[in-house]
Amino acid sequence: MTKKNTQPATLSAQELQLIERLREHPDLMERFQSILELSANADGPVKSADEVEGLLIEEMRRLGNTTMGSWAVSAEKRLGEQLAQKDASARARKKKR
Repeated sequence: MTKKNTQPATLSAQELQLIERLREHPDLMERFQSILELSANADGPVKSADEVEGLLIEEMRRLGNTTMGSWAVSAEKRLGEQLAQKDASARARKKKR
């Protein structure tokens, strides 16, 4: 038995904020979509709990890696801006290889 909604669902302020934040980080949105697809895997063959657990663990690792990478880029940018505000004569240099 399927439940039919006659009215369109309205999003709460918290849901709208989450969507906006995910739009700012499309790489994180992709990871969350992968996790949601695993939890609602209606397509394809039925997987065992061990298989699903393994897939979820791998997705969580990817999510953590993506999150840390995004955080690091943001932190580096903020630190650069703070340094530039403290000392206008400071210049950014890239490491020589």
